[in-house]
Amino acid sequence: MARKQARRRKSKPAQQIKMPSVRIGRVVKPLFAIGIVFATYELSLTMLDRTISSIEINGPFQRVSALQIEEAISDEIDAGFVGADLDRIQERIVALPWIDQARVARRWPSRLAITVTEQVPAAVWGESGLLNTRGELFVAESRHPPAELPRLSGPDERCAEVAKRYLKVRDKLIPIGLDLQSVHLDARGSWDMTLQNGVQVRLGRRDVADRTTLFLNVVTDIITSRAKEIDYIDMRYSNGFTIGWNGDAAAPIEDPGQSEREMLAARGAN
Repeated sequence: MARKQARRRKSKPAQQIKMPSVRIGRVVKPLFAIGIVFATYELSLTMLDRTISSIEINGPFQRVSALQIEEAISDEIDAGFVGADLDRIQERIVALPWIDQARVARRWPSRLAITVTEQVPAAVWGESGLLNTRGELFVAESRHPPAELPRLSGPDERCAEVAKRYLKVRDKLIPIGLDLQSVHLDARGSWDMTLQNGVQVRLGRRDVADRTTLFLNVVTDIITSRAKEIDYIDMRYSNGFTIGWNGDAAAPIEDPGQSEREMLAARGAN
C-alpha cells in the first residue's frame, strides 16, 4: 500500500506560476519621448545661451553713472544671455548708494535692458544722513547734504517714525503758509519741532498725538498772524499751552477755545 501511495504522489503534476506579461513598447516609448523633450530643451538652451552683446541702461544718472552699474554686475553677466540671474543682477544694482529701484529684462537676441530709479532725498537725518520719501535712511553719511532739506534727528531705529510725523504735520502746515524746518526726538522720547519761521514747538513725551492736533487746530492760527512776536510754543500742558513771546515771559493758556485776544493777554499772567 505504501508504494502505491508514493507513486501517486510522484505522478501529481507540478503547478506553474505565470508571470504577468509586460509589453516593452509601453515602457520604452514614454521614456524615449521624455528623452527627446529633454534633449531638445538642452539643445535650445545651448543655442540661446550666447554671450551678452550689449547692456542698455536707462535712468536719471544724477548721482549714479552707467559705468558704476556695469562694474557692479560685471561678474553676473559672464554667465551668458540665458544663464544670467536677473534677480541677483537687480540686487547688485539696488545695493549701490542712491539707487532706489531697478528693473532688469532680457531682450532678444543677446541684450539686457536695465531701468533704474534714483533715491529722492526728503530730509537730512542727524548730522549728514539722508532719508528718502518713505522715511528710509539710504545714506548714513553724505559729504554735502542739501542745505534746503529739513533736519530730522533721533535714535536711528526710529528714523521712520520721525519721518512719518514730519510728513503728517507738514501736510497740514503747507496749506496755511507754514512749514517745518526740523523735528527732533530725544533719547527719552520727547518731541520738539521748529518751523521755518524759527518758532519752536515743544510737544514733550506724553499725549503727543493729541498735543499735535491741538497745535494744528488752534495754535497755528496765532502763529500765522503773530509769527515775528513768538519765540516758542510749549504744548506740555494738560488743558492748554504756553506761548513764549520775544522779550517777555510766557504763561499757560488753560482754555484752548478762548478768543485770540484773551490768549494773547494771558502772556503776563505769571
